[in-house]
Amino acid sequence: MGRHRRITQPPRSTLATKAALAAGVLVPTIASVGSAHAATPQAAICTSDRPELADKLSEDINSALEGSAATTAISLHDRTTNTTCTLDADRHFDSASTVKVTVLSTLLWDAQKDDRALTQEEKDHATAMITKSDNDATTALWKQLGADKINGFLHAAGMTNTTLDSEGHWGLTQITANDEEKLLQLVTHSNPVLSDDSRAYILKLTGEVIPSQRWGTPAGAPSDAQVHVKNGWLERATNGWRVHSLGAFTGGDHDYTITVLSQDNATMDDGIANIEGIARAVHENLNAPASGAQS
Repeated sequence: MGRHRRITQPPRSTLATKAALAAGVLVPTIASVGSAHAATPQAAICTSDRPELADKLSEDINSALEGSAATTAISLHDRTTNTTCTLDADRHFDSASTVKVTVLSTLLWDAQKDDRALTQEEKDHATAMITKSDNDATTALWKQLGADKINGFLHAAGMTNTTLDSEGHWGLTQITANDEEKLLQLVTHSNPVLSDDSRAYILKLTGEVIPSQRWGTPAGAPSDAQVHVKNGWLERATNGWRVHSLGAFTGGDHDYTITVLSQDNATMDDGIANIEGIARAVHENLNAPASGAQS
């Protein structure tokens, strides 16, 4: 990928309409969600079993954020080096289409309880929802599951800071970077909530997202990594564009996840560029030889 994976831009009014649809069930055109201005900039904080890696990651992530007007939240975890980085990771954002991973996880979790396989219709909806970010498919599954089952999954997953919209708009689910990281950890490692078969199915679909939607956290990923991604984008009357990206990177020696959520972006492309700058810093540092390594 290049420095900035540009999407072919239709007129801005068309993009805004598509983005509003991507958020979910009849998202209100005008709504007030927080301040219309970006928050006071904060610094990403990283910790690691390799202190020099933590220091370099913190420096490079914060450098990537310089000059951005976006309000950005980050949460990442690399199991190989026990490295974590966070930035404003408990701030709430409209989910836009990132909630589709939660919808799929809930569907599989619920099916597990009944010890049943997904129906062909459910598989078709799930595939369209994740690989193409299809909104009609998402709405069908959202209505089928209902708030009680989705909240049941959120509770089981420990995603205690995620809140469904009171009027049922799935794209206005309130999410945090830390909660999305909890979800990515469940998807990438064995746990009592999602079976290994369920996890494999989620990883399969997020690994088959269409090329035009593989921007964001995959930018700069090593060529030997298996890349799994789900993005979300939405423009509203306040806080500009919400542009989010969830990424999991597996295979070989790779075992890390990255969540970047943002709002107050002037355009969708600005949001993509912001996320990709952060992602490149993360991939470069996590895949650099350890200090003192022999060439």
